[in-house]
Amino acid sequence: MSHSLNQLYRALGTSRQSVHQSRQRQALFDKELEMLIKEADLLKSEHPGCGVEKMYYTLQPKTMGRDKFCEIFLSLGYGVKKVKNYRRTTFPGHIRHPNLIEGMEVSRPFQVVQSDITYFDLNGRFHYLVFIIDVYTREVLGHQVSHHMRAEANLKALDIALKKMAFRPGGLIHHSDRGSQYGSDLYTRKLKKKGVHISMGLTATDNAYAERVNGIIKNEYLKLWNIGNEQDLRHKTARAVKHYNQRRKHRAFNMKFSPAEFYQNWLTLSTQDRPKVIIYTEGKPNLKGASSPNEIYPRTEPQAYICPME
Repeated sequence: MSHSLNQLYRALGTSRQSVHQSRQRQALFDKELEMLIKEADLLKSEHPGCGVEKMYYTLQPKTMGRDKFCEIFLSLGYGVKKVKNYRRTTFPGHIRHPNLIEGMEVSRPFQVVQSDITYFDLNGRFHYLVFIIDVYTREVLGHQVSHHMRAEANLKALDIALKKMAFRPGGLIHHSDRGSQYGSDLYTRKLKKKGVHISMGLTATDNAYAERVNGIIKNEYLKLWNIGNEQDLRHKTARAVKHYNQRRKHRAFNMKFSPAEFYQNWLTLSTQDRPKVIIYTEGKPNLKGASSPNEIYPRTEPQAYICPME
């Protein structure tokens, strides 16, 4: 019987060993696929807007490449439907400040933060989400959920962010649009008291980093969860922010790191190896010398250029 099988293998241009190895590889593939499906279900419960490519970089399978993984998980129904929306959430105030960050080189975390407001329709009633993000790491430093658009919600988010940055070096720039909330006396006084420089943009694209993160939290998380009331919205927004900060891989970091992971990795780098970025607004042409505008974390050189998109 063994001799007959060997003859068959030779006729097929293979060997018993290669057939055995192939079966082993298939068994490993099947076992990992079963495990990956369970992990993908868990990932989707935490990050329902996660696409299959981001799932690949998050789960990091051993037995299949990116294209094969995406093909399989798309066929299994793990794709994401995009949700389109628009509602104006800020109205220009009378306070004006110059745009201090256009073309600026940023070399560390907590050098430039951006803030923006987005809305969330909860049972026919609009609630408003305020986020403050660090431009360098893309981390959400402070957030607040409110059923109104008054500046108090922005102040609460700012207090959380400032507390997180309290032990950091000075020179912080706070950038936003020209919404009345950011130009309010209470808000600007708090920034000036803390020695924070105030920067404002003329258009939404001048605040594109914060706008992008707002969209991620709302469209990749909140809109895909069942949210019953305002308390539930607060809880799930905090949950989304935690997952976004700690687990969601970014194209800006070559899909290697989440914002928190990027920061921890940054701490291990020497000063000359720490990437620098130049801020420019979405839709503007690539700056001179920029080889890949989507990358904040360079493949070979310590200097990189980023655009506001992930």
